[in-house]
Amino acid sequence: MARLFGYMGNFSERLRHALYQEREVLAVSESSRPDAWGIGFYQGGEVLHKKRPFAGPERVDWLAVTSGLRADCLVGHVRHATIGDLRADNTQPFRFRSWLFAHSGTVSRFEAVRPRLLEGLPDFLRRSVRGDTDSELIFYAILSFLHDAGQLDNPDVAPEAITDALRATVAQVDRLVAEFRGERSSLDCILTNGRTIMALHRGGPPMRWAERKGIMQVDPAAKDAKNLDLDAVRYVLVVGGATKPSIGYSDLPDGSAIAITRDLEVRTFSIT
Repeated sequence: MARLFGYMGNFSERLRHALYQEREVLAVSESSRPDAWGIGFYQGGEVLHKKRPFAGPERVDWLAVTSGLRADCLVGHVRHATIGDLRADNTQPFRFRSWLFAHSGTVSRFEAVRPRLLEGLPDFLRRSVRGDTDSELIFYAILSFLHDAGQLDNPDVAPEAITDALRATVAQVDRLVAEFRGERSSLDCILTNGRTIMALHRGGPPMRWAERKGIMQVDPAAKDAKNLDLDAVRYVLVVGGATKPSIGYSDLPDGSAIAITRDLEVRTFSIT
């Protein structure tokens, strides 16, 4: 099962200390042997990627991965491949224009469902599909519903509109899977345009989130570890696939989603 997380904070230069403070909940077990990892983030008005399609035997160290990075919105993903080979086009998070997306889980009966999902996409989105994973098609299905609502390129798209797209995608996947007598699909995912993060929990392992005000644990290895004003730092972190509860984290109920806005307001929505 994959791991994924989304981060939104108010000081891009304090990302390293926030990840250090949350290192236990973000830690990837050395025994899990991930196949790949990736991060997506926003910097200088651009959407950027850093991916490792072949993770190898080394441990995934998020502090090392994000070393020198300044970002106030970040999506991370650790892949344990179930569908699709190990290449960059199948490595998450996926990107389209200003959108980043990461998914944990598997669409039941995907080989049968895949052509139907592709058929439902507008031509310009269908042509953008590069890999062969169920996760990428879920991403483009969500984008197609945002496009239908005229919200795909709206930087200030309302959380309600994103929720509607998530809800429509879940319903579409469930309907197609049921036609082929498949089981309920796990659809945990994180979607963002850099201004709002949406996290959906549907069928996977626990998904948890925490809102922090101030940083209590500074990374001692950081060059700016001294003389920092850390009381003003605020951030919200949502983590999927966490193996155990952590202090200050709340469980996201199955069938629900949270929206984390740029001003760090958190709202909960029912999906199913």
